[in-house]
Amino acid sequence: MNHDTATNWAERKDNVLLTDFYELTMFNGFWKYQRHEQRACFEYFFRLLPPHNGFALFAGLEQVLDYLRNFKFSPGDLEYLQQIGFETKFLDYLKNLQLNIDLWTVPEGTVIFPNEPILRIEGPLGVLQLLETFILNALNYPTLVATKSARVCYAAQGDPVMEFGLRRAQGPDGGLSGSRAAVIGGCVGTSNVLAGKLYGMRTLGTHAHSWVMSFDSELEAFRAYAAAFPDNITLLVDTYDPLRSGIPNAVKVFSELRAAGESHDGSIRLDSGDLAKLSKEAWRLFQEAGFKNPTIVASNELDEDLIAELKRQGAKINSWGVGTHLVTASNCPSLGGVYKLVAIFGKNGWEPRIKISGNSAKITDPGRKRIIRYYNAEERPLADVLYLEGETIQSGKIKTYERDSLIKEIVFKADHYQELTLKTVEDGKIAANSISVQEIRAQALKNLAQLPDEYRRLRYPQTYDVLLSPQAAQTKQAMLEAANFYRTETAAGKDEV
Repeated sequence: MNHDTATNWAERKDNVLLTDFYELTMFNGFWKYQRHEQRACFEYFFRLLPPHNGFALFAGLEQVLDYLRNFKFSPGDLEYLQQIGFETKFLDYLKNLQLNIDLWTVPEGTVIFPNEPILRIEGPLGVLQLLETFILNALNYPTLVATKSARVCYAAQGDPVMEFGLRRAQGPDGGLSGSRAAVIGGCVGTSNVLAGKLYGMRTLGTHAHSWVMSFDSELEAFRAYAAAFPDNITLLVDTYDPLRSGIPNAVKVFSELRAAGESHDGSIRLDSGDLAKLSKEAWRLFQEAGFKNPTIVASNELDEDLIAELKRQGAKINSWGVGTHLVTASNCPSLGGVYKLVAIFGKNGWEPRIKISGNSAKITDPGRKRIIRYYNAEERPLADVLYLEGETIQSGKIKTYERDSLIKEIVFKADHYQELTLKTVEDGKIAANSISVQEIRAQALKNLAQLPDEYRRLRYPQTYDVLLSPQAAQTKQAMLEAANFYRTETAAGKDEV
């Protein structure tokens, strides 16, 4: 195996072949019929939120931009494509391929909802087809984890949450992008050291049971750890018996440190057992020993529902380590993001395209669109409206239409609006500067704080409105009618497919 093949994923930049085979065969087909340079427009969106969610949080954009920065078919890539049957003339074309594309996206850390064109990309049809798989791969998973993280942090009610999921993540690449997305969603840091290095995130952790088990006694192990890491002492107290030995021994060690003149409030981690009961007992023992504000960290298969229940039970936990259920988004293994053609540039300019299905949820919204978010005077979002490119944006009294009931008019009043989709790439050049994960996290927390609690609650959240502008609704209605999608009146009455 040569070094190029064995290079770690985190170090790779030439990921141009990270795509599905049919993307390349379609690109080759477009090229054969001289359609590969025809200008087209695709949009990325998802149709359904994860279960019990009222929102999603966008993440993964920087991975897409990094891919575009480094897009190039290497000699090894072209050699491999030749081996699997692609013709030499097509490969010669790929050798000098340039990404002459324009890209609009919402910023990372933006609260998003189903059927919104989170990413819009325009350029040559062949190139855009090739980019589909990577864009879906790069955005679906991070958005899923960032959303899960936001829910976990919401359940924690302001307590710090640490991401501990690397050992259970779906491979090294999932571990890296998952850690990054978790911090964007609100986690204060990660146990993943490589993610900390690559993305400038805070790395956190305590010690394992094996540290305690390697010493002759638990008390000796605690004293040794406190001496080795005097500025970062959190003691894991459930290796043997937390009530009889673990918590009392931790209190004893912190009391010894205080007697020696060191300032500590006390910090322990609970990783098993009845977390509510153990945390209350730990809090009582620390209080009796004169420690007024001890840190009690809990871990062990936590998710937002368990954290909310522990809060309801009055647990004295004030810091959380969440791993498996966060980095795997265990209750929803994938986000169903899709990438659909919405317009083609023809003789008369941009021509909308629509995908029609007997399943109404799969009917797409045709045309090149923008997301406009309307707010009330208190900076709370009211609704998002999808406008066609070039259409006049309404203000004040807004007239819109439901996506699935195009004849149903919706009218509401708004104080002001914001355009969410911003130009990120122009003619293949990245127009936006990279920003740090911490800056993205701050923006995400601001966006989440603006979202009313009825959309954030963990069960039965309110459904946020994503509506069509008058022109977008009219265009969709006309295209459905032109395709004879609606049945005509029959003896049984009017009906719709």
